[in-house]
Amino acid sequence: MSHKTNHVVVVAYDGLCTFEFGVAVEAFGLPRPEIYGWYDFTVTSCESGPIRAIGGILVVPEYHGVAVLESADVIVIPGWRDVEETPPQELLTALRQAADRGARIVSLCSGAFVLPAAGVLDGRQATTHWKYAEKLQRLYPGIAVKPEILYTEDRGIFTSAGSAAAIDVCLHIIRRDYGVAIGNSVARRLVAHPHREGGQKQFIEGAMGEEGTQWFAELLSWVRANINEKVTVDAMARRMNMSSRSFARKFNGAVGEAPGRWLLSVRVTSAKDLLETTQLSLEEIAAECGFSDAALLRHHFTRMLGTTPSAYRRTFNAG
Repeated sequence: MSHKTNHVVVVAYDGLCTFEFGVAVEAFGLPRPEIYGWYDFTVTSCESGPIRAIGGILVVPEYHGVAVLESADVIVIPGWRDVEETPPQELLTALRQAADRGARIVSLCSGAFVLPAAGVLDGRQATTHWKYAEKLQRLYPGIAVKPEILYTEDRGIFTSAGSAAAIDVCLHIIRRDYGVAIGNSVARRLVAHPHREGGQKQFIEGAMGEEGTQWFAELLSWVRANINEKVTVDAMARRMNMSSRSFARKFNGAVGEAPGRWLLSVRVTSAKDLLETTQLSLEEIAAECGFSDAALLRHHFTRMLGTTPSAYRRTFNAG
């Protein structure tokens, strides 16, 4: 967890994607005096003059040109105006240099097309909006495009899927830099889900609708409140007054994954939060999250996240 101020630079451009730009501003740019060492935030552009954003909005960047990228710890590309258009060469060169010196680079939605043009995604995983994923893979076969997931993190390069996933990847970065408590606080300000795993599907087979959203929200609230109990898929089905088979079918159609796998991810996410914010033993955390013992927690945590609970705690617990 970082204790130094990070300099975030967002690259604006004519034809700016308004939502993605707004997410970057809201996540990193709003003053948060209650948080020590919050991000320094800058907007720059490779083009001169005001920048036209979708919706008839004019944006006046603080800087023009790529020189400010030399001091950036995090560079955000908030979409791109045309996936067929090659970005300015000076931007591509600056991104390569930034990646070489260890700056983190983040693309939101169609911004993923800028990164491989700069050569910083070769041999890495990436995602983008599902409707662009096939084109991204075809244009850049050296990338492992993951069209089904919300966001990726691969050796300092972050990519996100469609618009709402931009919020997810920004919150993921904030959690990495400042811990789960501050990440959750920012999520509350955004009125957003505090944490969705990057591997979660980015779209679902059919729309949940208002009724679907309501039943899932009620179920999620109940599971979280009872996560330390022996919650099972059958118990979830009974809670929703459904047979286990009907529940599994409806859940998978609405959420995009089997209820058992989803429940396991909720338990692991709860364990992550406790590892970051408490000094509970692994056995105690296992009990709090509904695992039968620490060995089972360790097994699933390592399988899902690629690191052990102890290593995760050493990295992200400042206590």
